[in-house]
Amino acid sequence: MKIHEEILRAIERCQPQQVVVESLFYANNVKSALRLGHVRGVSLLAGVERGLPIFEYAPLEVKQAVVGYGRADKKQVQKMVALLLEMDAPPEPHDAADALAIALCHAHRLTFTKKIQG
Repeated sequence: MKIHEEILRAIERCQPQQVVVESLFYANNVKSALRLGHVRGVSLLAGVERGLPIFEYAPLEVKQAVVGYGRADKKQVQKMVALLLEMDAPPEPHDAADALAIALCHAHRLTFTKKIQG
């Protein structure tokens, strides 16, 4: 319940127009995967409750959009995110870089879609 409430507060504070998530995620162990799955589900629920459209991208698609190679490792993603966003240093931790990479992938997809439709 607390996670749901905090996510709703973040939505109210930041006023996002969309929710963008990775469609699949990987964890080192079953316990971590279960927890991540619960948080992901609660995050999606909060977005739907606020009427936000949900977009999902596969990890390979995110890496392809950001690095140009779908099998890029975490360090490559961090470095490219920093380069693309003109950051002084790669974002830490890896999760922050992943979140920014997903946002960049979505922005790229929206731009590409608009060009095709327009």
